Amino acid sequence: MKNFFLIVWKWFKRLVLAFFALSILSVIIFKWVPVPVTPLMLIRCVQQKFAGEPMKLDKKWVSFENISPNLPFAVFCSEDQDFFKHHGFNFKAIQDALKHDEHSKRIVGASTISQQTAKNVFLSINRSWIRKGFEAYFTVLIELFWSKKRIMEVYLNVIEFGKGIYGAEAASEAYFHKHAKDLTKDEAGLLAAILPDPLKWSAVHPGPFVVSRKDWILGQMADYGGKLDFNNPPGK
Repeated sequence: MKNFFLIVWKWFKRLVLAFFALSILSVIIFKWVPVPVTPLMLIRCVQQKFAGEPMKLDKKWVSFENISPNLPFAVFCSEDQDFFKHHGFNFKAIQDALKHDEHSKRIVGASTISQQTAKNVFLSINRSWIRKGFEAYFTVLIELFWSKKRIMEVYLNVIEFGKGIYGAEAASEAYFHKHAKDLTKDEAGLLAAILPDPLKWSAVHPGPFVVSRKDWILGQMADYGGKLDFNNPPGK
């Protein structure tokens, strides 16, 4: 029996070491290499298959320079205005969200763009404390090895923008029949506005809530001076 536990412990240590080695290596590789596919994309395909629907996975990786500066700016304003101030976690937002959730049935999130990127690239969509733990781990890794610009570039290339639509280029072509580099402020605002629930909200036929959210985002962009400079970011 003692030998059995020693063997189990030996293999457990090997698996842990292999996990750390592979996870760190993958983060380093994706510092330069486009992310080919994410767990969410595969999960959605399986869900479509089980629902008897044709599988759709529309994604086209483009470099940051081939995305209109309006889109990262709109996403910054809508999703994480402390993006350049934190190192992956906005602890004040987390505290505020916890306080809100104690007194409301409507759960609010406090995930940063870094956390959302880590979750989308490396993890599944299930909600659990274990998943949150892995999300925190990968968030630390990408903040350590990637630049803020790279985090935003990966985020804009893998984020879900609709049913079977992932990334800025696929969304731009599907919704506005143009390349991501040609998005106007209004179009970028609409794409950013639907991110909290892209399977429910539409950038093509926006309802009153999406329009109001888009207008708020555009107002925030104007307050920041009309552009987002990664070489001289706000709050740094």
